Amino acid sequence: MGTFPDGGDVPCWFVVLPDCASAAPVGAALRGRAVQEVSHPSGRPWLLGSWSPHALVVGEAGRVKIAVIGEHDVTADRLSAAAGRTETVADLDRFAASLVGSFHLVASVAGCVRVQGNVTGLRRVFHARIGDATVAADRADVPADLLDAAVDEQLLAVHLLNPSVPHPLAGRPVWRGVGALPTDHYLVLDSNGRRRSVRWWTPPEPVLPMAEGAAALREALSAAVEARVRGRGLVSCDLGGLDSTSVCSLAAHDGVKVIAYTADGRDPMGDDVTWARRTVAGLGEVEHHIIAGDRSPMVYEGLRDVDDRFDEPCPAVVDRSRWMVIPRSAAARGSPLHLTGFGGDELLAGSPAHLHALVRTRPRIALRRVRGFAAQRPWPYRETFRQLWDNSPYREWLARVGDRLTAVPPPLEAPTLDWGTPPRLPPWATPAAVDAVRELVLTAARTAEPLAERRGQHVELHAMRITSGLVRQLGQMAARTGLTVTAPYYDDRVIEAGLAVRPEDRITPWSYKPLIVEAMRGIVPDESLTRRTKDEGSHEVEVGLRENRAELLALCEDSRMARLGLIDADVLREVCGRPLPAALPFDALFQTVGCEVWLRVSASATAPG
Repeated sequence: MGTFPDGGDVPCWFVVLPDCASAAPVGAALRGRAVQEVSHPSGRPWLLGSWSPHALVVGEAGRVKIAVIGEHDVTADRLSAAAGRTETVADLDRFAASLVGSFHLVASVAGCVRVQGNVTGLRRVFHARIGDATVAADRADVPADLLDAAVDEQLLAVHLLNPSVPHPLAGRPVWRGVGALPTDHYLVLDSNGRRRSVRWWTPPEPVLPMAEGAAALREALSAAVEARVRGRGLVSCDLGGLDSTSVCSLAAHDGVKVIAYTADGRDPMGDDVTWARRTVAGLGEVEHHIIAGDRSPMVYEGLRDVDDRFDEPCPAVVDRSRWMVIPRSAAARGSPLHLTGFGGDELLAGSPAHLHALVRTRPRIALRRVRGFAAQRPWPYRETFRQLWDNSPYREWLARVGDRLTAVPPPLEAPTLDWGTPPRLPPWATPAAVDAVRELVLTAARTAEPLAERRGQHVELHAMRITSGLVRQLGQMAARTGLTVTAPYYDDRVIEAGLAVRPEDRITPWSYKPLIVEAMRGIVPDESLTRRTKDEGSHEVEVGLRENRAELLALCEDSRMARLGLIDADVLREVCGRPLPAALPFDALFQTVGCEVWLRVSASATAPG
């Protein structure tokens, strides 16, 4: 079921080989795909794949080579200077922590290889043992194709969970024999083709006060945008909520020609267009395009036309036709790079779960915030205080998730002070699928450690990893138009700056994203910083279900997920044939549709050569 990407469909993919003779057969197999190649200092094949000319920069000195692949402002001279100071792969820690952008860092150091992605998982690292050598890749389907690997149906069933797969199951490849590196680790491949992983990142202590933290975020986000737009004559930007407004404003201040796009949804309560016009008026030299709501496809439209080859199921395909309107318009206008505000919500709005730790250190402040959130959402007080005083570790929370996979989903007004929103399987999941997922969750719960000691940071980091996975896939969709979609909020330096701010300053029921408001004073027009709303999109989902019911029902016919015994197609057909029951969330179908479309595309894809 291999779906090896080619240069026409996926402009950037690569495989990293160890510096050993046992990797030669893999190199020979990859050369048969008409790939680009960079060698180790020894002359053996090191990097093979397909990438755009500006994505890869390489520097070397003696027996050391360093490559950076992605969005960055690194020069070959800087990499060569770093190579000259490097004797072991561990020596690169400080250099890696100084880099700005979103990229993979790959180094070959005297026969040893280091492969590193980024904290959020936007730049993934996968690995597999092929023959007598372990290789790494930035896509899971590349080593899967080399292995002729089959899909692991148990791991595929996990993708039915809504709203998301919990840590540590999230991000596990669905291909047998392919593993994923934890995003806070780098991979080491030794000269014998063996692998090990080393942790390189831990969350910062959230101790900075607002003034200091806002200055640090301003510096980090400004550098992230500048690294992307420097030297370009024209870029495009989303211009909607406060997060994309900040990125657009930074790009405009860097002197590049900016083309901004705002989608006008069909929700009469949406106000993105109103605020975007105010921002453009304040910025001045920005070319602004509004995509009218009646020109945009609806959710679930065009599902039968999806042919993107992802390395895992993609729930975002339900909105592919609508989302691609802006990237296609930007590419047609001549933009090579499109800046977005993805990632801002997780970092800037943050999680009220921070109050769980705050109530134990600063109870007066925490309880006042709890009352504020409880009044706004509104949260039931009994459940609010149960979560607040509960000290159960992450493993216990995850075990409870495994025990309640088919329970009614939590209500919208449920407090969010726990380790996360407990995911549920849909009513069309078969008993076999439920058993498979429960086994995986309960097994993981025995040894699982959270992404951070504090609940708030764990929730935020997990949300970043889940959402960045979708952004990674959206970027692959847009890349087929020749456009690079970029998300500066997911850069490591930006994440570190935001997470270092005290939760009581960053997360409050009385201010909307106060950290970015303070950080962007003097950059974003003053009036735009007063916005307190955000368009949320559920209206388009409800309308899309009505208008595209035929497309959903077509997926129920000869369902691949049903063939695998993971869903009951009759139950799914009944649900798709009418408005969603009140007990189901508005996005209840997203995960299942993503799995079904992925299986169909993967089955029809053929490997070139």
